[in-house]
Amino acid sequence: MDALSARRPFSAEQRSGADHLAPDCAGQNFYAIDRGLRDLLPLYLAQADFAQLEPHFDRLGELAGGRLDELARIADKHPPILNPRDRFGRDEDQIDYHASYREMETIAFGDFQFHAMSHRAGTLGMARPLPAVAKYALQYLFVQAEFGLMCPISVTDTSIHLIRKFADPALKDYLLPKMLSADPAAMWKGTQFMTERAGGSDVGAIETMARFEDGEWRLYGDKWFCSHADADVALLLARPEGAPAGTEGLALFALPRRLEDGRRNAYRIVRLKDKLGTRSMASGEIALDGAVAYLVGDIKAGLKQMMEQVNLSRLSHGVRAAAMMRRCLNEAMVCARSRMAFGKTIIDYPLLRRQLLKIMLPVEQALSMLLFAAGAMDRANAGDTDAESLLRILTPLLKFRACRDNIPVATGAMEVRGGNGYIEEWVNPRLIRDAHIGVLWEGTSNINAIDIITRAVGKSGAHRRLQTALEARLDEATALPEAFGSRLRDTLNRAIGFAERVAEAPALEADARRAASGLHHVASAALMAWEASRPGVDARRALIARLVLDHRLGTRDPLAPAADGHEHEVAELLLAERKVELSEATPLLS
Repeated sequence: MDALSARRPFSAEQRSGADHLAPDCAGQNFYAIDRGLRDLLPLYLAQADFAQLEPHFDRLGELAGGRLDELARIADKHPPILNPRDRFGRDEDQIDYHASYREMETIAFGDFQFHAMSHRAGTLGMARPLPAVAKYALQYLFVQAEFGLMCPISVTDTSIHLIRKFADPALKDYLLPKMLSADPAAMWKGTQFMTERAGGSDVGAIETMARFEDGEWRLYGDKWFCSHADADVALLLARPEGAPAGTEGLALFALPRRLEDGRRNAYRIVRLKDKLGTRSMASGEIALDGAVAYLVGDIKAGLKQMMEQVNLSRLSHGVRAAAMMRRCLNEAMVCARSRMAFGKTIIDYPLLRRQLLKIMLPVEQALSMLLFAAGAMDRANAGDTDAESLLRILTPLLKFRACRDNIPVATGAMEVRGGNGYIEEWVNPRLIRDAHIGVLWEGTSNINAIDIITRAVGKSGAHRRLQTALEARLDEATALPEAFGSRLRDTLNRAIGFAERVAEAPALEADARRAASGLHHVASAALMAWEASRPGVDARRALIARLVLDHRLGTRDPLAPAADGHEHEVAELLLAERKVELSEATPLLS
């Protein structure tokens, strides 16, 4: 929401040659220019934690707009290369990465220690593991520069979680010291291999077989889409020999890249995928030929255990989509304030202003939802069962809606830049390519919508916990106009009721996406309204909440002109390069 302080454009008379081209965000501090994030972190983090960590937010924001951005552009142009054999003809299947990618790894795993910050003290000077709000805020800043590497970062983090929670003591002792190491040269990175040709979303169709041979488990089969293909240890599902068909027969295993004596394990990286996006990161196909693996947890609870990693990854994907949308908005704003056409800066044209608001809306929705979800995770980790139920519905809501919104936001930002936005020298093509993976990894939109409505609402009743939490926020927002608060409450009740009706009637499954979207929209509107009522927070968040009610949850005649002029006034405030006080926003909320 914060306006970028880009260089002031030359007048039309002063411009020539390259001066006509709008700048991009290179060199900006992505934390310093993000008023929404800076305003909200003190609401969602304890005061002492925020004070200790804010210098690191600022440092990463500067890196994201500077060195990380430079490295990400280079790595995207130099994707990893698979060497199936070494010079002696041995099947070593070595993946070579460009030096730019390796430098980004050093920043992520060495400097910031993303992989370990949730699991041990010592990261960024903290005397305990970082709260989830801080971790995801740091991910949010990092991904504004580089999306591809966040996959290895996230799956290493989530693999550590599963091993700590479910592995036996001997396996923990073997893997965790390596995976939690602060030395990038010595640490073991993790990943997750799930997809097979027979089963993507249909996990129960997995064909990989596990056999217990000579006192150890060995795996046979193929994994079809394996991101971070050369990780040091992969968590995967396989069916023990003799186990029943379907999801009940799956067990969770840890697959090391190399055996304890240093020899490579009995599996090959057959080839790397030629992907639309995430080009910096290696995704490949894996052939398992009796590979040694370690059983993790209960042999009959493999899918249940793996779903914890899936859900953590879903939350991270929502954060990544929010981050990429923020970068898109920043790019669109700096361009709109600098580019001139027909004698005026393009931000002065009504249609362009409307387009910027359409980009801004899902960006700010996603920011509020990710921080709310991360806060719920922190409370759930502390033993709050209500927060655990809340997180159950917030995770797929964020993943479902933010990843879908990311695609039109990226396209809209490209259009603001014009033809240059289609040229690979600029960041927009990469943002568009990377945006599409969010609706595929960790479940398509349909899968996540069904999870929200059928399971989180229909089976867990988590929507009631969401309603209670949002009503409590609205109770605190006494500075908002009463009519606006009543409208939010009424819309919340309608969205909850619709979700319940869809969950109760299998014939209404086709409405699951609409019901899930309604929950996301009303939740984000309520949160932004509450946030705007807090001292020190930019009141533009309340104006965006009204636009959510009007345009994402309201009904309008598509062939009738807008009868009122309030949106012109709203646009003036939302696109202003200053903080907006609640007293200015209040007249526009009713």
